[in-house]
Amino acid sequence: MFSYARHAHTILLTFPTIAIPRNSRRYHFLAVLSHPLLPRKYHTRQSPNHPHFNFKLFKSSRSSSSSSSSTHSHSTMGSLCALDESLQYPVARRDDSVVDDYHGVKIADPYRWLEDPDAEEVKEFVQKQVKLTESVLEKCETREKLRENITKLFDHPRYEAPFRRGDKYFYFHNTGLQAQNVLYVQDSLDGEPEVLLDPNSLSEDGTVALSTLSVSEDAKYLAYGLSASGSDWVTIKVTRVEDKKVEADTLSWVKFSSIDWTHDSKGFFYSRYPAPKEGEDVDAGTETNSNLNHELYYHFLGTDQSEDILCWKDPENPKYLFAASVTEDGKYVLLYIEEGCDPVNKFYYCDLSVLPNGLVGLKGKNDLLPFIKLVDEFDAQYHAIANDGTLFTFRTNKDAPKYKLVRVDLKDPTVWTDVLQEAEKDVLESACAVNGNQMIVSYLSDVKYVLQIRDLKSGSLLHQLPIDIGTVYGISARREDNVVFFGFTSFLSPGIVYQCNLETEVPSMKIFREIVVSGFDRSEFQVNQVFVPSKDGTKIPVFIVARKNIPLDGSHPCLLYGYGGFNISITPSFSIGRIVLTRHLGAVFCIANIRGGGEYGEEWHKAGSLAKKQNCFDDFISAAEYLVSAGYTQPRKLCIEGGSNGGLLVGACINQRPDLFGCALAHVGVMDMLRFHKFTIGHAWTSDYGCSDKEEEFHWLIKYSPLHNVRRPWEQHQDQPSQYPSTMLLTADHDDRVVPLHSLKLLATMQYVLCTSLEKSPQTNPIIGRIECKAGHGAGRPTQKTIDEAADRYSFMAKMLDVSWID
Repeated sequence: MFSYARHAHTILLTFPTIAIPRNSRRYHFLAVLSHPLLPRKYHTRQSPNHPHFNFKLFKSSRSSSSSSSSTHSHSTMGSLCALDESLQYPVARRDDSVVDDYHGVKIADPYRWLEDPDAEEVKEFVQKQVKLTESVLEKCETREKLRENITKLFDHPRYEAPFRRGDKYFYFHNTGLQAQNVLYVQDSLDGEPEVLLDPNSLSEDGTVALSTLSVSEDAKYLAYGLSASGSDWVTIKVTRVEDKKVEADTLSWVKFSSIDWTHDSKGFFYSRYPAPKEGEDVDAGTETNSNLNHELYYHFLGTDQSEDILCWKDPENPKYLFAASVTEDGKYVLLYIEEGCDPVNKFYYCDLSVLPNGLVGLKGKNDLLPFIKLVDEFDAQYHAIANDGTLFTFRTNKDAPKYKLVRVDLKDPTVWTDVLQEAEKDVLESACAVNGNQMIVSYLSDVKYVLQIRDLKSGSLLHQLPIDIGTVYGISARREDNVVFFGFTSFLSPGIVYQCNLETEVPSMKIFREIVVSGFDRSEFQVNQVFVPSKDGTKIPVFIVARKNIPLDGSHPCLLYGYGGFNISITPSFSIGRIVLTRHLGAVFCIANIRGGGEYGEEWHKAGSLAKKQNCFDDFISAAEYLVSAGYTQPRKLCIEGGSNGGLLVGACINQRPDLFGCALAHVGVMDMLRFHKFTIGHAWTSDYGCSDKEEEFHWLIKYSPLHNVRRPWEQHQDQPSQYPSTMLLTADHDDRVVPLHSLKLLATMQYVLCTSLEKSPQTNPIIGRIECKAGHGAGRPTQKTIDEAADRYSFMAKMLDVSWID
């Protein structure tokens, strides 16, 4: 949840992540997932600093069938109706002595022991769940067909928009099934491309990923962050662009960080946490302790990390996160400070030209950079778009929930003037200074992108750029550039990189590169957008993707996806997985743009957060009810899916309306709403959720926390037979964003309450967990792992919904 670059190009179904901050427009962010649970500026995946990891905890689900781990001797029999055979659930130990007192309310936590990832008992629990899940997946007939078809369609060349530094161009390319995208460099757009950095050469299994990078102003050096196994921890390295030589510079314990070079190319700013204390054995990415005391540093090229200059820290506010950005004129370093995931930040600046001896003069001293505090309250978001000397232009939501552009002179910081006023309905998503005194501006209009060229000084509209209905991402240009590149995708467009020339009076737009998926014919499908009334009458946008001219007779399997949090917008994007479901399983795919997201600005976000979080679940349930009433599907053929904050959404909805769904897929969800703030970056999410330490907020959270609201439906509604839908909880061993304990505790709770605690339970739909090894919250996942997971979860969905394969 810390991301200004909201839309990464996604090929398979990916989900917004839980957030982190990120501010610098020039910080090229490579995550496969485009969205949150980090403060808004960073939104990164970063890597552990150990070159080698000891992956002790989880085994791969694909190899688990040969695991020597045996099932617990005490198992409860349940009828796996979809497989027409019994399913044996391992019985997990319950520690009834663990009871917490929340403001006078006693809450038991019998699976607290599952919070320790290093405990042998936890490893044993995981192995048994892996074996159980594999036994189910082996019975899913469509598993290999899905893997084969997704792999076949996935095997196509993909490109990202190029960006220019100095006299060179850089871009990412994947030939098709490469585990990670490869970074190329060329002397001109027509020049011969050369491989600059191939992350696939850094590990045998593709689990080392590029998480962030920055090229120096003179294009002589590439600084880049590597992440292992999907962890948020990053190790920064430096390579010379000309001869591809890797320098000795190695920066460790980096997390939630941008990389921003000073214009003299002598070094760069980055953010990190203090190293673990001596003697602590840390498998970076599997730990659960809170991330506190973020610090901003400057690294001089060719020196040891121990010599880096500490530029800013705030020990009195250990939860603050810092991101630095150097202005395009090279004169100022800007400091963005965030505490949570709300779109608010403090804004400081430092004039580098007034340092008596430059940054090098601070070496060996204990002085922090002399930042001047322009905005020192968390009252709104301020993101610098451009500056002419001391005259700065910002994108902000100050008194403008749909955002606007304002201007202030640092010499007179009390006078702020509007440059581009807030729109009545559309959300100002981004603004980027280009071509001297112009800017390229993107709006979100009913969850569809609008792209414009405007005058930087006056804000007046110059040109509307012709784009289809879909999502604009990766706008690549700086103020000195008169040629802009950007990416475009939609439900039926795998991806287009546009080149827009602003030198001419009317901008000339042409396709620079188009991604083509062999065997995909967009004319087979149609996309509709409907507006569904929620419980309180609020109209919720829902996209519906299906084959053309399907009968609305309730016969179709349906996959409904949602997120609803952290001001994150879920916009149209192409997905191989969804296309295969639609084509070969006859599925209807839907996205509900529920409240809590950013689709209609900050008011929409606030309407689905804190005390109003229930609106998210009501919106999603209303969308599901509409799909049934309109004839697209029926409850036993309806599957819901969400990841991260969307995993919480799925967990809450199956608790509240288990009768409405036939299957549920919850990825890396926040499931323990009373303790989430105690682990890694979880404290940053209290801005959206609240915190159980406060009595009023505890009462919000306990009402919907998935872990604390698992009930037996047949006891709640004795007049009608009902049970929970078939459920798969997905997590990963190196998810240090939403740590695995959330899914493990909910898995144990659901299996106990619904299955193992009863002699003959009415719960015959399976409750299983898919636990991935050497993977994290989602970003940086190798292509093969992505394909395997899609085949597993969607074959489970197909089996549970009783769907047959269509050739």
